[in-house]
Amino acid sequence: MQSISPPGTTARSHDALIEAIAASGDRSAFAELFAHFAPRLKAYLLRLGADAATAEEIAQEVMLTVWRKAASFDRSQAGAGTWIFTIARNRRIDRLRRERRPEFDPSDPALVPAAPAEADQTVWTGQVEGRLRIAIDALPPEQSDLIRRAYFEDLSHREIAEQSGLPSGR
Repeated sequence: MQSISPPGTTARSHDALIEAIAASGDRSAFAELFAHFAPRLKAYLLRLGADAATAEEIAQEVMLTVWRKAASFDRSQAGAGTWIFTIARNRRIDRLRRERRPEFDPSDPALVPAAPAEADQTVWTGQVEGRLRIAIDALPPEQSDLIRRAYFEDLSHREIAEQSGLPSGR
């Protein structure tokens, strides 16, 4: 496809424009390519469901990619239009993936570690645990063993019954 050039200039194919950008950073070639493809990219992205601002932003990102990656264009693999619209499609997909999977938020309350316990709370907890140990140790050995299995080894009543040979109290 040939682009329409101003009078007095020679029309170059879109492939040749990309190659001129790759070879020498030809700004006029890029301007011509931009003028042709930017509005078409925006319309394409709008048809894919992007809002106007997102379509404009992605179209500009695509054209910037064309400027930066022009050297990777190979006309034997695809024409300029196909190459550029493939970049646009991929950018749109990347944008949708980012929107579905939000960025990591380090201030998310679920990720913030719990505040350390106050000193008086730590002392009180230690005292309660000490009294509990004394009370458990004061029980007959069979009963203290069952309590340790249930609360400290986190065994179910069924597992305790199987291990001890006692009936479970379902």
